[in-house]
Amino acid sequence: MSGPPEFTVERLFSSWQPDVPALLLVALLGALYGWGVRRLRRRGEHWPVPRTAAFALLGLGSIVVATMSALAVYDHVLFWPAAVQNILLDLIAPLGLALGDPLRLAARALPERAAERVQRAMTGRVVRLLTFPLVSTALVLTTELTIYFTPYFGTALRVGWLHELMYLHLLLAGSLFVVPVLTREETLPRWCTHPVRAALVFLDGIIDAVPGIVVMTHGTLIAGAWYLHHHPTWSTDVRHDQQLGGGAMIGIAELVALPFLLAILVQWARTERAETVVLDRRLATELVPAAPAEGAAESSDLVRPWWETENSEVAQRIRQQRPTG
Repeated sequence: MSGPPEFTVERLFSSWQPDVPALLLVALLGALYGWGVRRLRRRGEHWPVPRTAAFALLGLGSIVVATMSALAVYDHVLFWPAAVQNILLDLIAPLGLALGDPLRLAARALPERAAERVQRAMTGRVVRLLTFPLVSTALVLTTELTIYFTPYFGTALRVGWLHELMYLHLLLAGSLFVVPVLTREETLPRWCTHPVRAALVFLDGIIDAVPGIVVMTHGTLIAGAWYLHHHPTWSTDVRHDQQLGGGAMIGIAELVALPFLLAILVQWARTERAETVVLDRRLATELVPAAPAEGAAESSDLVRPWWETENSEVAQRIRQQRPTG
């Protein structure tokens, strides 16, 4: 039975094959993002280089590696490359795309009317439902379990167009959770503050390990008929191959959780600093001596600051922190 040559470390880096649909998707996403960055620069506005690098290298690069590298060359004869492919598409690629903050870029680069349409689409009922944190997390978990424990995966190995659809399915499912959590656009409910997002990311890291654990401990081979028939003679047995795939899924999922959580914490710190600057400016404005009215005796009293008259949460916090007397 003909197949790819024996898998080696050298072939891990040297074996590539084209994937036209994936290449077209990468080219389209890259062109749109590049257009947005160039449009901002022409207007004299700044867009962070690290965001562009994350989108291009981690986001689009992960799609290329998953669909065209040695992982794609060997995914039809070994299970573990297919498992790594899938985790790249539903975890790492969405993280890279989200770090590029494409929604924020679109809101700034598009003409006003087009930006408003994008904003309305992102806050519409259907998108709100799909990106609701608990729903999107359940969608990622359901997608992975459906792929491995239904005929979906075995059929995709035989049918080329379904295999490409599976790639897109994984990428979209992962993006529904990751992109809204990391974007600065208001796409999530107001209660989903940065502490809540950090907790959700921690929970998601635990949940993402579930498919890998199930794959490793599952008694029945996944796509067993296909891999038993196509398994190369130079490789270990099929069951060990499946255990390797499950272990890779767990390891990558847990490794991704840490930078994801760090990104949330950095975003949280930046938001707190920005809010502090705004608050300090408002305090400086409020603490100005009152101008005495004409004909009235001058007074050294200050105008009562806003935190003594308002009942907002911020005002109450300031009243509690300021010394009395």
